[in-house]
Amino acid sequence: MGDMVFSPLFNDLDAERAVVLEEIAMYEDTPQELVHDLIGEAIFGSHALGRPVIGTAEVISTVSKRSLRSHHAAFYAPSNVVVAAAGSVDHDQLVGLVERSIERRGDATHGKPRVRPPLLKLPKPGLRFQRKDTEQYHVCLGATGVSRSDRRRFAASILDAILGGSASSRLFQEIREKRGLAYSVYSFLSQYADSGQIGIYVGTRDENLAEALAITVEQIADIAAGNLKQGELTRAQENLKGRLLLSMESTSSRMTRLGKSLATDSEILSLDRLVAEIDAVDADAVSALAAELLAPERLSAAGIGPSEEHFQAALEQATPTLARAA
Repeated sequence: MGDMVFSPLFNDLDAERAVVLEEIAMYEDTPQELVHDLIGEAIFGSHALGRPVIGTAEVISTVSKRSLRSHHAAFYAPSNVVVAAAGSVDHDQLVGLVERSIERRGDATHGKPRVRPPLLKLPKPGLRFQRKDTEQYHVCLGATGVSRSDRRRFAASILDAILGGSASSRLFQEIREKRGLAYSVYSFLSQYADSGQIGIYVGTRDENLAEALAITVEQIADIAAGNLKQGELTRAQENLKGRLLLSMESTSSRMTRLGKSLATDSEILSLDRLVAEIDAVDADAVSALAAELLAPERLSAAGIGPSEEHFQAALEQATPTLARAA
């Protein structure tokens, strides 16, 4: 769809629409990906943050050339563009190229672009399920997280690393390595302007679903109670710093980091400052954040599999609070 939006004439809309619809169909046939859209909807409800980024077949089928042109004119204008560069770049030369490009393009005024309303009130926990004939159940537990300007975002990253963000994490070790209860298990983290998302994914067979979810809830509660194991915090910190330093070896990663920070109006921190912020996170901050963000009464759930009844029964066994609240 990106190529279509940048096309100045939008001549072959039907062909582009067919391509996007095919991509949506393929995406919806990938339950391990689709379940993340369902958990977003379960967490954020009708708010824009709960909508799938790829769009829906219904919307794509009805979009018109006029609406595309209007969107393009409102958002793809010089005043709304961020230019980021890294590597062997001559700053003055780059600025000159950008200025000349803007002069040729012009910047017609189309009013302020429409933005989504802020998330002012936390939505109630939700439950979503989509039936699909498959051998696996794909399940996510999740809740709203912290925003990208929240100082606790560093503690959130440490929590993610300890819980399920690496091969040495609790969920990977307890569920997959020690017991072989899941094909895949991990935690994930997203940060937005005014909120965030934190969650856990489990892909497993029906006979293992309840036990895998129960262990997930137990591990969350153990971290929230302050029971971090010896060396656990340090390993998570070193893992994060190592990934950060490795990413700096890539020129494109440096460029992307700068551009993303500017486009999202985020603070651009030096490498030394980032390392210092990670090192400053202590065990109490991680436990407190787990207790707040992943409290049973805040969790939402989403699942894809052959039986909604089995999904709900497994959820009831693992966390009755979530099953009742949702």
